[in-house]
Amino acid sequence: MESVFTGVFEKVVDWYIGYVEELPGANTQGKTLEEVRENLREAVELILMSNWELAEEEA
Repeated sequence: MESVFTGVFEKVVDWYIGYVEELPGANTQGKTLEEVRENLREAVELILMSNWELAEEEA
């Protein structure tokens, strides 16, 4: 099953920020848009994996 999330990217002075609207805590910053995109992909993966592991422990 594939999940689709909304990535939001903004340029703030000389930096870019990015976050996922549907996933609290998934946010990042970087000097380039590509860096922010890659960081955000990694943040989403880590959050989803962590949430999955926590759900398994509680079950």
